[in-house]
Amino acid sequence: MKIVLDCERMKHPYTGLFEYCYQLGIALRQRVVDKDDLIYYVPQSVQYMFGSNNNFIEQRSIDKIFYRNFNADILHTTYQLSRYMGGNKNVKRLLTIHDLNFLYEKKAPSKVAKYLKKMQDNINRSDHIIAISNYVKQDVLDHLEIGNKPFDVIYNGCNVLEFDTYDTPIYKPKKDFLFSIGTVLPKKNFHVLPRILVGNDYELIIAGRSDENYQNKIIKEAKQFNVEDRVKLIGSVSYEDKYWYLKNCLAFMFPSIAEGFGIPVIEAMHFGKPTFLSTHTSLPEVGGKDAYYFQNFEPEYMQQLFRDSLEDYSQNDRIKDIKEHASYFRWDRCADEYYKIYQKLYESK
Repeated sequence: MKIVLDCERMKHPYTGLFEYCYQLGIALRQRVVDKDDLIYYVPQSVQYMFGSNNNFIEQRSIDKIFYRNFNADILHTTYQLSRYMGGNKNVKRLLTIHDLNFLYEKKAPSKVAKYLKKMQDNINRSDHIIAISNYVKQDVLDHLEIGNKPFDVIYNGCNVLEFDTYDTPIYKPKKDFLFSIGTVLPKKNFHVLPRILVGNDYELIIAGRSDENYQNKIIKEAKQFNVEDRVKLIGSVSYEDKYWYLKNCLAFMFPSIAEGFGIPVIEAMHFGKPTFLSTHTSLPEVGGKDAYYFQNFEPEYMQQLFRDSLEDYSQNDRIKDIKEHASYFRWDRCADEYYKIYQKLYESK
């Protein structure tokens, strides 16, 4: 069985899709048996991350115009809006859908319609569909046509790289701190976080590539609550830095309002941290009963819930339960579930 794993989204470093392609690609390499051939369709600049002894097809921009004949049994497309749906008439296609966030990002109706059409085209070209959460699956069923195609949910894994001796992050806070990470865009809702600093002496560190306009909105919010000196937007960070912040933060904050899964949530829970989420989209499904939830974003409510939850966390020794919850989300389990579907598709040829 020849499997092509589409990792073209790895051309965008420090994003959730980059991490998804990389971690699944590594886990599948451990899972694929000797008689199978796993090939990475990936930009040349990041091929080294999978090791020099593996098989690669170089991702090229021209492949969006002239579909590549991958000469494979299985093509796993890992991005729902991909323009790289190559192969031939004999290839079986698996499509992973991560989210329909464009429906909730105040985009122009014409752009929403364009994205829906592209997703529908990709679904129509596929033989099996995967969503990364039940929330995403229901969203797809509400807005797109699946027909009689098999449609399953496979949760993402989480692999936290650990650097026990590392102690030189790009910014080292001087106080206890709250941490959040993600592409700094309006859908992440980071601007509601500075208000939590009222009535305490904590710092807030937000890591991730920033949209300048939205970064200015966060700073404006911090000034409104007179906490701007304790809000730090530090940009993209290395794996080592992310490890340090997750390990050392007082709490992890993730108030996103448009999330297909939310890997940073599981990364924080891996360390047993109190994790504060919104109730929007997939986050209650991912955080389960072991996270704390903002039912709304009114300042006084958020401040009170934060104080009460930290007290609950310290008094009731929540660390063990939080870590156990995080341990379910493993990339080896995720790869096993995908591999079973590859086998079914291959047997149906």
